[in-house]
Amino acid sequence: MDILVSRLDAIVPTCYTSKVASLEQELLYFISRTYSLMQWPGVVALMAIETVFIPLPSELIMPLAGWMLIEEQSLPAMYTLVAGVYGAIGNTIGSAIAYGVGMWGGRPFLEKYGRYALISRHDLDQADQWFNRSGSWVIFISRLLPVVRTFISLPAGIARMHFVKFLIYTFLGSFIWSVGLAYGGYQLGEHWDQIRIVMRPFDPFIGILIIALIIFYIYRHLKHINQAG
Repeated sequence: MDILVSRLDAIVPTCYTSKVASLEQELLYFISRTYSLMQWPGVVALMAIETVFIPLPSELIMPLAGWMLIEEQSLPAMYTLVAGVYGAIGNTIGSAIAYGVGMWGGRPFLEKYGRYALISRHDLDQADQWFNRSGSWVIFISRLLPVVRTFISLPAGIARMHFVKFLIYTFLGSFIWSVGLAYGGYQLGEHWDQIRIVMRPFDPFIGILIIALIIFYIYRHLKHINQAG
């Protein structure tokens, strides 16, 4: 494994900006050292960290697992399913923590102070109904989307989505996501980093979409307030 670590310098993509390259290189060393020390449990630990709002992208964690823990160990491709299970377990653990933060911390906070952010008790009740009606598919699909997958657990907890359904659909979506990334890393070998290069351009668009939705939400509430006045 130490030999693999020494090769990371050669495969960090050169098309990054210097700051992004430096950050992702540090993350790569951290992930690779974790795998060297912990092997498969390291996948669980890292994927759990990824889902509690810590910037440790699964787009680095799982492809590197497909390379270091499967391809470099001369294991067959079917082990990407094992990687998927470990990745999904980690995501589910981390998501349960984030869900709890939303339910026990975020919900009481918004009920008390939400009006200052244009979030009323009625909005929370609507969110409850929406998550209970459509939350299963929302959670499942969100686990297949960069950026969104990291933060969806918090609103699910705030809306008090059915916890067992939350865990089931989190696991299923995370399993598919983890298997896909691990298989890509397995197939690409030491060029696994190409996955991140391909996926990175989508991150800003998703971020812009989220910001646009927030702006629309604020506009709708301000318009409603003006009409009421």
